[in-house]
Amino acid sequence: PSQPPPLSKLLHYIISDIVCLSVVGDEGSDSHAETPASEASREASAFQTCISVVLKVLGGLLVVLCVSSSWVGTTQLVQRTFKTFSCPFFISWFSTNWNILFFPLYYSGHVAITREKQTPIQKFRECSRLFGEDGMTMKLFLKRTAPFSILWTLTNYLYLLALRKLTATDVSALYCCHKAFVFLLSWIVLKDRFMGVRIVAAIMAITGIVMMAYADGFHGDSIIGVALAVGSASTSALYKVLFKMFLGSANLGEVAHFFSTMGFFNLIFISCVPLILYFTKVEHWGSLSSLPWGYLCGVAGLWLVFNILVNVGVVLTYPILISIGTLLSVPGNAAIDVLKDEVIFSVVRLAATCIICVGFLLLLLPEEWDTVTLRFLANLADKKSEEHGEELTESSIHTRSRSRANGAVSIPMA
Repeated sequence: PSQPPPLSKLLHYIISDIVCLSVVGDEGSDSHAETPASEASREASAFQTCISVVLKVLGGLLVVLCVSSSWVGTTQLVQRTFKTFSCPFFISWFSTNWNILFFPLYYSGHVAITREKQTPIQKFRECSRLFGEDGMTMKLFLKRTAPFSILWTLTNYLYLLALRKLTATDVSALYCCHKAFVFLLSWIVLKDRFMGVRIVAAIMAITGIVMMAYADGFHGDSIIGVALAVGSASTSALYKVLFKMFLGSANLGEVAHFFSTMGFFNLIFISCVPLILYFTKVEHWGSLSSLPWGYLCGVAGLWLVFNILVNVGVVLTYPILISIGTLLSVPGNAAIDVLKDEVIFSVVRLAATCIICVGFLLLLLPEEWDTVTLRFLANLADKKSEEHGEELTESSIHTRSRSRANGAVSIPMA
């Protein structure tokens, strides 16, 4: 019997198929025979593309690790801050102000890499075309920034409120449902393509939410925490869909400009809300010297790093890897919760978390995932059959040579 192809050949087939599916088009692939020179050039270009893909994936894996670590660190540090300073809106407001640093950091990196002789004001005006051809005016500043800043503040505030009721693992798992809400809103509002597998994923997310609420019997802080986490996921999904609807696909400079603009809006217009909560005794700070500035700056810094990595990672690597980095925060928080607080997860809660994570992974499938999968399996089967045919040819030649060496005569058959 013929031996199966070694692992190195299978990996070669897989990588070559991925490169061909992502780079080489289907038109004219079988219409004419290629010359040796063209075939060699095609193999060389495919090899270079393969190397670039591998480097991009490796860089993406590094970004995934950083995204997951920053999000886990933010969530855990927030819960640690709540032990001495339980003011979620102030923490959200203080952290959002740090978004102002996004554009200066982008400009510094842009100048260091490209060495363009462009002043910060010129670059800021160039990136302000995201708001329109005339740039950013006061009317557009209020019209475009206000709704996104409000949604951003609501998302963060509800997330922090949920962390006061639930564990970090539960909140991060429930927040992953925002991917399902984005699909549903995009399907309804943006008229995106309908996909059955994503409907199944959305149903799984809703099932996980219900099971998470049922874990403690639909009463107490659990149901309130689940509602707050789902509300945070909903406002996050609405923010992303509206951004895609009104602002379209922005480059990294425009995103940095937009984040810094939201930070300025938060500092100017939303600063009154923490003061109102302070004077109404809803959130009591105490004196400024008694505030845990180390924890507050740590939370704000990690939150800013997470936002920068998410937006920079989309440019440097594949967006699907960034989404996986967010998903990996669930097992990361679970490990820390078990080691830190000795949390014992019930069967229902663990099953709900797994269902939500599986639904999240299904939502990451591309639109043409079924066609690409079938083509990949067909190409892999063709390569295996070719390998099997070559082995049979080699074995027949070896058998004939042995028979001739032993004095036997092979009679050709008609």
